Amino acid sequence: MAEHADAIIVGGGLAGLVAAAELGDAGKRVILLEQEGQNALGGQAFWSLGGLFLVDSPEQRRMRIRDSRELALQDWMGSAQFDRAEDFWPRKVAEAYVDFAAGEMRGWLHSMGMRWFPVVGWAERGGGLATGHGNSVPRFHLIWGTGPGVLEPFIRRVRAHVEAGRIVLKFRHRASRLIKTNGAVTGVTGEVLEPTTVERGQQSSRTVAGEFEFWADAVLVTSGGIGGDHELVRRNWPVERLGPAPKRMISGVPHHVDGRMIGIAEQAGAAIINADRMWHYTEGVENWSPIWPNHGIRILPGPSSLWFDALGRRLEPPFMPGFDTLGTLKRILSTGHDYSWFILTHAIIRKEFALSGSEQNPDMTSKSWLAVLKSRRGAGAPPPVRAFMEKGPDFIVRSDLGELVAEMNRLAGNDLLDPSAIRAQIEARDREIANPFSKDAQVTAIRGARSYLGDRLVRTAKPHRILDPANGPLIAVRLNILTRKTLGGLHTNLDGQVLDAAGEPVPGLYAAGEVAGFGGGGYHGYNALEGTFLGGCIFSGRNAGRKAAK
Repeated sequence: MAEHADAIIVGGGLAGLVAAAELGDAGKRVILLEQEGQNALGGQAFWSLGGLFLVDSPEQRRMRIRDSRELALQDWMGSAQFDRAEDFWPRKVAEAYVDFAAGEMRGWLHSMGMRWFPVVGWAERGGGLATGHGNSVPRFHLIWGTGPGVLEPFIRRVRAHVEAGRIVLKFRHRASRLIKTNGAVTGVTGEVLEPTTVERGQQSSRTVAGEFEFWADAVLVTSGGIGGDHELVRRNWPVERLGPAPKRMISGVPHHVDGRMIGIAEQAGAAIINADRMWHYTEGVENWSPIWPNHGIRILPGPSSLWFDALGRRLEPPFMPGFDTLGTLKRILSTGHDYSWFILTHAIIRKEFALSGSEQNPDMTSKSWLAVLKSRRGAGAPPPVRAFMEKGPDFIVRSDLGELVAEMNRLAGNDLLDPSAIRAQIEARDREIANPFSKDAQVTAIRGARSYLGDRLVRTAKPHRILDPANGPLIAVRLNILTRKTLGGLHTNLDGQVLDAAGEPVPGLYAAGEVAGFGGGGYHGYNALEGTFLGGCIFSGRNAGRKAAK
């Protein structure tokens, strides 16, 4: 089967949809290839919580948050710590994205029907210097409708172009080679996989039913990262920066997020940069009702849970819940183990725990205010969290601390945790609650969080003693390393043109989204501020689509 179009897009995730919508708006004929079935349109974004990094928004101003482009750029550069010659374009894309987030982004998305939850979240708080990693202010804007709400306007635009005959969706088409003619990328060949009836996210067949060959003036690669292939993650792991790769990880992305197009693009002349930059969460728990293989869910914790390493030592600042993801990852791995523990109370889990993902937040995903109020303002933990407490293999609930620690050791399959040492550390922390001031940085951070109205309303429990039975029962959660995002990838310029080893554009080849490190080949640098993954897909997809349409 041979076919010609103005542009071919490889990957039907958020970046691919945005690029396709822009190309369709320009009147171009587009073929969009997706190796999964029709229900996979939207890719990983469908499963996301749906947070966007916005700057100086109406939602922030209503919450009395003073933000600015200058403060956001200070935070971004303090987190990114760009230090390589090849970071020229990642830095340029980062600067442009901050301008976008502080400028036309919200208005453009709002004009397409996107809306936001009124309380702005405060993610990745850093905990170091003003010039270091972290968000100085809350910037995590939760889209009303979570991940599906992010995808909705772009799917609508693409479907309109499909009906008009400008875009053709080719599901179960797996790209295997980029065609080059006189040095330019001019097409894609690959295999047609047999039809699939699996649910969205479930592992689908790789049985080949045919072949295809498509030609175009431009090819856009928007195929995602490597988080579903743990061996590929380990091969690229930054051992010198984070320590040895975990022996055991759980997957925050479906199996088909395998990075295969990165190598295929490289064979066509594309340069890969920052392959050792990646983003994996430390608060992963096994999904008691898995969708994809080794399926894990991230806990989105408030600041109050006590965090212990595998040896039973409480993590020191800034390695506190919600402050420094990669710093905490390095700290956990320094023990020689790949897991850690939360110990908390029912009072904390009721107020502070949320689970990442659209399927774990049915109230927000359904856009029902009644469901949100019923779930978030009830007497107990939200129903999805309660289900994990009851069924999740990593959750332990006990009234007595000794019994809790004994069960933690049983779950870990060792006796590394000393009940008396755990008790002594918790009691020492509890003594700090008696006064409105404290030398314990986490207690100070809790009180600081509650000075922000949004945290006080929905995210931070009132400070209390962990061992006070009135706040019980006690809860322990084993936390696993959860694979998630690729921060490096195909080297691109601001327009999404893929660059070769000499830094020159490969004619006809573009990339956007996670496969390009969300723009430039790694616009996050070494760290991320959250809300910048979906935002990076939107921004880089728009840039690549508009440039390829010229």
